[in-house]
Amino acid sequence: MNKIIKEKLKLIVLILPLLMLTSCALKPISSEYNFIKTNIENIELDKLGNGKVLIYNGADILHKVDNTGRLNIWIENKALGQIRPGEYVIISLKNGKYEFKALHIDVFNMKSSHNVEINDKTKVIRIKPTMTSNKLIITNELPKKFEKFKYATIR
Repeated sequence: MNKIIKEKLKLIVLILPLLMLTSCALKPISSEYNFIKTNIENIELDKLGNGKVLIYNGADILHKVDNTGRLNIWIENKALGQIRPGEYVIISLKNGKYEFKALHIDVFNMKSSHNVEINDKTKVIRIKPTMTSNKLIITNELPKKFEKFKYATIR
Protein backbone atom coordinates (compact mmCIF):
# COMPACT_ATOMS: atom_id res chain seq x y z
CA MET A 1 0.00 0.00 0.00
CA ASN A 2 2.80 2.40 0.89
CA LYS A 3 4.54 1.68 -2.40
CA ILE A 4 1.41 2.61 -4.40
CA ILE A 5 1.06 5.89 -2.52
CA LYS A 6 4.74 6.71 -3.12
CA GLU A 7 4.37 5.99 -6.85
CA LYS A 8 1.29 8.21 -7.11
CA LEU A 9 3.08 10.96 -5.19
CA LYS A 10 6.07 10.74 -7.55
CA LEU A 11 3.74 11.01 -10.52
CA ILE A 12 2.04 14.07 -9.06
CA VAL A 13 5.40 15.71 -8.32
CA LEU A 14 6.49 15.13 -11.92
CA ILE A 15 3.26 16.30 -13.55
CA LEU A 16 2.57 19.35 -11.36
CA PRO A 17 5.49 21.50 -12.63
CA LEU A 18 4.61 20.60 -16.21
CA LEU A 19 1.01 21.67 -15.64
CA MET A 20 2.11 24.93 -14.06
CA LEU A 21 4.35 25.77 -17.01
CA THR A 22 1.73 25.00 -19.63
CA SER A 23 -1.12 26.64 -17.73
CA CYS A 24 0.53 30.02 -18.29
CA ALA A 25 0.12 29.70 -22.04
CA LEU A 26 -2.11 32.48 -23.29
CA LYS A 27 -4.55 31.55 -26.01
CA PRO A 28 -4.02 33.73 -29.12
CA ILE A 29 -6.66 36.11 -30.38
CA SER A 30 -7.47 36.66 -34.04
CA SER A 31 -6.31 39.96 -35.48
CA GLU A 32 -8.67 42.54 -36.91
CA TYR A 33 -5.80 44.52 -38.48
CA ASN A 34 -4.02 44.37 -41.82
CA PHE A 35 -0.28 44.11 -41.34
CA ILE A 36 2.46 45.54 -43.51
CA LYS A 37 4.58 42.46 -44.30
CA THR A 38 8.27 43.12 -44.89
CA ASN A 39 11.50 41.20 -44.86
CA ILE A 40 13.66 41.87 -41.82
CA GLU A 41 16.52 42.92 -44.12
CA ASN A 42 14.37 45.78 -45.45
CA ILE A 43 13.40 47.29 -42.10
CA GLU A 44 15.12 50.60 -41.58
CA LEU A 45 14.21 53.14 -38.96
CA ASP A 46 14.08 55.84 -41.64
CA LYS A 47 11.28 53.98 -43.46
CA LEU A 48 9.07 53.91 -40.35
CA GLY A 49 6.94 56.80 -39.11
CA ASN A 50 4.25 58.79 -40.90
CA GLY A 51 1.70 56.24 -39.68
CA LYS A 52 3.88 53.16 -40.22
CA VAL A 53 4.52 51.80 -36.70
CA LEU A 54 6.58 48.77 -35.66
CA ILE A 55 5.27 47.13 -32.45
CA TYR A 56 7.40 44.47 -30.77
CA ASN A 57 7.31 42.28 -27.69
CA GLY A 58 10.31 43.15 -25.53
CA ALA A 59 9.86 40.35 -22.99
CA ASP A 60 12.97 39.54 -20.97
CA ILE A 61 14.48 36.12 -20.38
CA LEU A 62 12.38 35.42 -17.25
CA HIS A 63 9.14 35.67 -19.23
CA LYS A 64 10.54 33.69 -22.16
CA VAL A 65 11.57 30.71 -20.02
CA ASP A 66 8.24 30.11 -18.31
CA ASN A 67 6.02 30.85 -21.33
CA THR A 68 4.46 33.97 -19.77
CA GLY A 69 5.83 36.40 -22.34
CA ARG A 70 2.99 36.09 -24.85
CA LEU A 71 0.96 39.28 -25.15
CA ASN A 72 -2.54 39.66 -26.50
CA ILE A 73 -2.94 43.27 -27.65
CA TRP A 74 -5.95 45.41 -28.51
CA ILE A 75 -5.88 48.92 -29.98
CA GLU A 76 -9.09 50.89 -29.47
CA ASN A 77 -10.84 47.61 -28.51
CA LYS A 78 -9.88 46.11 -31.90
CA ALA A 79 -7.76 42.97 -31.61
CA LEU A 80 -4.21 43.35 -32.87
CA GLY A 81 -3.47 39.71 -32.01
CA GLN A 82 -0.84 37.87 -30.00
CA ILE A 83 2.81 38.84 -30.17
CA ARG A 84 5.27 36.36 -28.68
CA PRO A 85 8.66 37.31 -27.23
CA GLY A 86 11.08 38.26 -30.00
CA GLU A 87 8.31 39.02 -32.50
CA TYR A 88 7.10 42.22 -34.12
CA VAL A 89 4.40 43.56 -36.44
CA ILE A 90 4.17 46.69 -38.56
CA ILE A 91 0.80 48.41 -38.85
CA SER A 92 -0.55 51.66 -40.23
CA LEU A 93 -2.07 54.03 -37.69
CA LYS A 94 -3.38 57.51 -38.37
CA ASN A 95 -2.21 60.37 -36.17
CA GLY A 96 -4.21 60.59 -32.96
CA LYS A 97 -4.68 59.20 -29.48
CA TYR A 98 -5.14 55.45 -29.06
CA GLU A 99 -5.87 53.16 -26.14
CA PHE A 100 -3.65 50.08 -26.18
CA LYS A 101 -4.66 47.17 -23.95
CA ALA A 102 -2.31 44.30 -23.20
CA LEU A 103 -2.83 40.96 -21.47
CA HIS A 104 -0.42 38.27 -20.41
CA ILE A 105 -0.81 35.40 -17.97
CA ASP A 106 1.64 34.98 -15.11
CA VAL A 107 -0.34 32.83 -12.64
CA PHE A 108 -3.06 35.53 -12.86
CA ASN A 109 -4.30 37.60 -15.79
CA MET A 110 -2.09 40.68 -16.02
CA LYS A 111 -4.04 43.37 -17.86
CA SER A 112 -3.00 46.92 -18.56
CA SER A 113 -4.24 49.93 -20.47
CA HIS A 114 -1.98 52.55 -22.08
CA ASN A 115 -2.86 55.84 -23.74
CA VAL A 116 -0.58 56.44 -26.71
CA GLU A 117 -0.41 59.41 -29.03
CA ILE A 118 0.64 58.50 -32.56
CA ASN A 119 2.14 61.23 -34.72
CA ASP A 120 4.34 61.42 -37.84
CA LYS A 121 7.45 60.76 -35.71
CA THR A 122 6.14 57.62 -33.97
CA LYS A 123 8.15 54.70 -35.36
CA VAL A 124 8.67 51.94 -32.78
CA ILE A 125 6.63 50.82 -29.76
CA ARG A 126 7.91 48.26 -27.25
CA ILE A 127 5.36 46.34 -25.19
CA LYS A 128 6.63 43.94 -22.57
CA PRO A 129 5.18 41.92 -19.73
CA THR A 130 6.31 42.71 -16.20
CA MET A 131 5.85 40.83 -12.94
CA THR A 132 2.73 42.80 -12.03
CA SER A 133 1.42 44.26 -15.31
CA ASN A 134 2.66 45.27 -18.78
CA LYS A 135 4.80 48.17 -19.89
CA LEU A 136 4.47 50.19 -23.11
CA ILE A 137 7.12 52.64 -24.30
CA ILE A 138 7.48 54.57 -27.54
CA THR A 139 11.20 54.00 -28.15
CA ASN A 140 11.55 55.01 -31.81
CA GLU A 141 14.57 52.68 -31.84
CA LEU A 142 14.84 49.13 -33.12
CA PRO A 143 15.57 46.65 -30.32
CA LYS A 144 19.07 45.35 -29.72
CA LYS A 145 19.78 42.22 -31.75
CA PHE A 146 16.81 43.02 -34.00
CA GLU A 147 18.16 40.55 -36.55
CA LYS A 148 17.03 37.78 -34.17
CA PHE A 149 13.43 39.05 -34.11
CA LYS A 150 10.88 37.58 -36.48
CA TYR A 151 7.69 38.84 -37.99
CA ALA A 152 4.71 37.68 -35.91
CA THR A 153 2.53 35.07 -37.55
CA ILE A 154 -0.79 36.36 -36.32
CA ARG A 155 -3.85 34.37 -37.29
